[in-house]
Amino acid sequence: MLVPKFSNVPHSFHSELKRRISAYFEEVGKSPTGNYKLFIKAVILMVGFVFVYIHLVFFTPVAVWAILESALLGGIVAAIGFNVMHDGAHGSFSKYKWLNSVAAFSLNMLGGNSFMWNVKHNVIHHAFTNVDGVDDDIDIQPWMRMSATQKKYKLHKYQHIYFWFLYALFYIFWIFVLDYQKYFKAKVGNMPLKKMSVSDHFVFWGFKLVHLFVFVGLPIFMVGFTSWLVSFVIFTCLAGLVLSLVFQLAHTVEHTAFPVANDVTGKMEDEWAIHQIKTTANFATQNKLVSWLVGGLNFQIEHHLFPKISHVHYPAISKIIRKACQEYGIPYIEYARVRYAVASHVAFLRQMGR
Repeated sequence: MLVPKFSNVPHSFHSELKRRISAYFEEVGKSPTGNYKLFIKAVILMVGFVFVYIHLVFFTPVAVWAILESALLGGIVAAIGFNVMHDGAHGSFSKYKWLNSVAAFSLNMLGGNSFMWNVKHNVIHHAFTNVDGVDDDIDIQPWMRMSATQKKYKLHKYQHIYFWFLYALFYIFWIFVLDYQKYFKAKVGNMPLKKMSVSDHFVFWGFKLVHLFVFVGLPIFMVGFTSWLVSFVIFTCLAGLVLSLVFQLAHTVEHTAFPVANDVTGKMEDEWAIHQIKTTANFATQNKLVSWLVGGLNFQIEHHLFPKISHVHYPAISKIIRKACQEYGIPYIEYARVRYAVASHVAFLRQMGR
C-alpha cells in the first residue's frame, strides 16, 4: 500500500515547538525522562500487583473479597501499562536504556508482546494517527466504524450502546487473538511487520507460555476452574475497558480529525506536528488523580508531540504547547472532565453509525 507522507515545511511548527521545549528543560535543569516520583509510583504499582495476585491465588479470599480484588488487579494492570510499560516503550521512563527496556518488558509478563506493541503503537500509530487504513487503533472492523471512510454496516447504528462490551473484551482479545494474528500474518493491519530476530521469536512464545502458566494454569490448580474463570473475566474485562477508553478518548471524539492522504501523491495536508494536534485530544488535565492513574495519557497532545519526554513533565510543557497553538491559530482540543470526553466519544460513535 502507499504509505502517507507528511509535508516538509521550512521553519515548521514542530521545529519551533522543539526549540521552546528544549529551552524549558535547559532553564529548569531537568532531564526530560522520568524522575523519582515515577520510580516510586512504579514500585507501588508492581508491589500492589504482586500482593493482590498472591492473595487471590494462594490465600483464596471469600467471594466478595475475591471479586473486589479481581477488579483491583485489573485496574493495577492497566495502571502498569499506562505508567511503566508505556513510558519504557517510548524510552522516556529513565535516562538508562536498560531500565527503559525492563519497563517496556513488563508487557510480556502481562500477556502482550513488546515487539508487536512497538510496531503497532510507536511506529505506526504515532506516525499516522487517525489515518484510516494505516492506524491500526481505529481498525475495529466490522464491529465498529471509527472513521467516515470506513464501510458502514447496520449494526453500527447501535455501536454507541454496545461499545462498552467490546472495549471490556479488548485485553483478553489482545493477548489471546490479536498478537497471534500479527505474528502469523506478519502484518499490523495493512502495514508489514518488520522482521523478527530469533530472540524476538523466543520472547514471543516464551512469555506467552509464562503468561498462560501465571494467569491460567497456576490459578486453576490453586482455586479451581470456576473461581478462576469468574476472577479472570472480572480482571481482564476491567483492564480492557480502562485501557480502551483512555486511548479512544484521546483520538475518537467529536472534534478530532481523520485526515486522508492525496490519492495521487500520498501526501497529507499538514506537517506531522499539526496533524498530531488535529487528531488528538486531552481530557481532565487538571485532575491530578486521573493524571497519576493514567500515566499522563490525558495529556495526549503533549505525548504525541514529544513521546520521548516522560509523562511527569506533561503538565509543565502543556502550557508551552497551548500557547504556541494559540499563536499559530491551531486548535488545541481539550475536555475539562473525563465524563465530557466520554460523552463526546459516545456522540462520535453515534454519528459514525448513522
